[in-house]
Amino acid sequence: MFDFRQRLDAGLEIMGIGIPQAGKDRLSLYFHELKKWSRKVNLIAKSASDEQIVENHFLDSLTILPLLNGSGLHLLDIGTGAGFPALVCKAALPELLVTLVEPRAKRVSFLGHIVRTLELEEVRILPCRVEDEVRLPSAMQFSHITARAVTELGAFLPMVERFSSTSPQLLCMKGPKWREEVSAASKTLAHSDFSLKRVVESLLPFSKAKRTILIFGINKSNR
Repeated sequence: MFDFRQRLDAGLEIMGIGIPQAGKDRLSLYFHELKKWSRKVNLIAKSASDEQIVENHFLDSLTILPLLNGSGLHLLDIGTGAGFPALVCKAALPELLVTLVEPRAKRVSFLGHIVRTLELEEVRILPCRVEDEVRLPSAMQFSHITARAVTELGAFLPMVERFSSTSPQLLCMKGPKWREEVSAASKTLAHSDFSLKRVVESLLPFSKAKRTILIFGINKSNR
């Protein structure tokens, strides 16, 4: 039988990420509920093995955890799907305040189920698109904004521009071709309130697949 905890522990050790035992317990329950729901709801690829689910969804989501430091943390996750990455990070770091944006009703139902099952507090689930000013007002304050698989930078940056007044950091999760994406978005970046401040590259622990987090901050010269 597949041992989620053993695989998670091995991956976290390679990645150098520490999580309390209670956090690992929540992630284990999350994994088993994800598997159960995935039999009926399109949450992840049907062909994904248990090992792939742990690495490509849970461990990949946790690559942003070391970047979530400081006080007053509030993470906005756009197009979160089954909760990747923000709800995984919330399960590991329960003091983190998260807002999950997901327009698909069945996935919203799953997110609500996970929040209740893991007894998580301070999780806001918004059944809408990021452009919805009524449900997601521009004045809402976020310390960080992320999106794991929503769209390319050229479309993502204008999507979050309206939140720039509160100076959030953008954590854009990309693969090995991030340079091409940044280059393609050069015209958008030239007029954006955000600019690329830092690039964090890493390898997933087992497949050694390349992962990159592009960290954008406020571009004061465009203000």
